[in-house]
Amino acid sequence: MKINILKHLAIFAALAIPGMAMAANNVTLSSDVFVERTVEKPNGTTAVMLEAPETVIPGDNLVFVVKYKNVGSTPATDFSVTNPLPKAVAFNGTSDGTEIVSVDGGKKWGSLSALTYTRANGEVRPALMSDVTHIKWKFNRSLSVGSEGKLVFRGTVR
Repeated sequence: MKINILKHLAIFAALAIPGMAMAANNVTLSSDVFVERTVEKPNGTTAVMLEAPETVIPGDNLVFVVKYKNVGSTPATDFSVTNPLPKAVAFNGTSDGTEIVSVDGGKKWGSLSALTYTRANGEVRPALMSDVTHIKWKFNRSLSVGSEGKLVFRGTVR
């Protein structure tokens, strides 16, 4: 089954950008989403390419990139970047491993190994990557004026 991911990604972009960083810090954010494809080269070797997603199918790997930049006139301190994960995407980790996650819509946060997930029948089990609903990075260090960076997380289309 093909999924028109553009609708889901537009929702992601609308949810992800506003309020991700504390406005008082003047940190601007932008986000991009790519689908990862393995393509065969003319010489018979393969290469992994990142492409703009148009239509994706379950099992396709997505790469989410959130860029941040301090555009203020003073260092930015104690801010966080929070991203809701589209329901059509299962979390596959981040590039740096410094994130905390939520499996309950952003109510409780922690490392995945410290969280539990409550099923509809009340059964509690250790949280899995597929349970993640939100991802957050906390910046407890100062971000100097003009400094920028990026946060990367991955997911698989369900």
